[in-house]
Amino acid sequence: MFAVPSIIYVAHLKNILDQPNLRTVHESLTPRLGGVAVFAGFMSALTIFGNLGNGVQQLLAGCIILFFIGLKDDLVTISAFKKFVVQLLATGIVMFMADIRITSFQGIFGIEELPVGISYAFTFLVIVGVTNAINLIDGLDGLAGTIVTIIAATLGWYFYQYGGDRFGNYAMVALCLIGGMLGFLRYNFHKATIFMGDTGSLVCGFIVSILTIQFIEMRAVESSPSVALGILFVPLFDTLRVSFIRVMKGMSPFAPDKNHIHHRILAMGFQQISTVLLLGFINGIVILFVLSFSSWGNLYLLGALLGFSLVLSLFLGVYKTRGAQSLSS
Repeated sequence: MFAVPSIIYVAHLKNILDQPNLRTVHESLTPRLGGVAVFAGFMSALTIFGNLGNGVQQLLAGCIILFFIGLKDDLVTISAFKKFVVQLLATGIVMFMADIRITSFQGIFGIEELPVGISYAFTFLVIVGVTNAINLIDGLDGLAGTIVTIIAATLGWYFYQYGGDRFGNYAMVALCLIGGMLGFLRYNFHKATIFMGDTGSLVCGFIVSILTIQFIEMRAVESSPSVALGILFVPLFDTLRVSFIRVMKGMSPFAPDKNHIHHRILAMGFQQISTVLLLGFINGIVILFVLSFSSWGNLYLLGALLGFSLVLSLFLGVYKTRGAQSLSS
């Protein structure tokens, strides 16, 4: 909270501002270095008060690497390939140096323990996928910060309650991330005076991905892989949906457009704040559902999540079609 006003002042002084364009919602020049403040708050709190064992030290090393590549991207745009290489490096640190990885599908499709090679490959996909999902959801004032706070609070509670010696210190990781988010959201809700930028979204996505993997490995709840998907519902649903739409149109899945879930809800006439609150509510309801019915088993929970995703996708698509027809008429 103390760092953000200084960052805003320097960003305006040095003209480090985000330009509005066809795919953005904001209409004025706005600083996009809020991730610097989030990172500073998170790192200082965790290194002073947290236990850096059980892989947290390697998590921080990955965060530092992603912080600098995100900062460079916010100052001077860099290619997606360079960002991918740095994500590969950060992921390698936590996988190979801390042995943080998904070791079992816990019975999904009859698969239990994974071979080591497949475990590493799948973990890499999970970390990069979740990191970029959080990056992509960062399209409205306060949206990414709100979703990250909800996810971190849910995972942090389970680490605090059931973590024990192996996973208990990840409750402090989640708590420090929530603190960084709340301090930033003070200035990021509509109308935002600063954006998170890649500096913040890459770091936050990376932290959330590691928390998710450790939650799955902790097995504090039944069907933990499916429960984890439910906890991350909004960012994962949005990423998979827009990627599918782009591929069906013959476009690159990484090509920017206005098909994100928040764009569709805005098109229905919702304001920015109500859109953020609605998406936070949806994510919260899905979290309550998967936690309440974790005893159903992985396949039934996956089926329920898939069914809800299809209904939500159809609703967004039908509204878009009707909106286009009304405009043409």
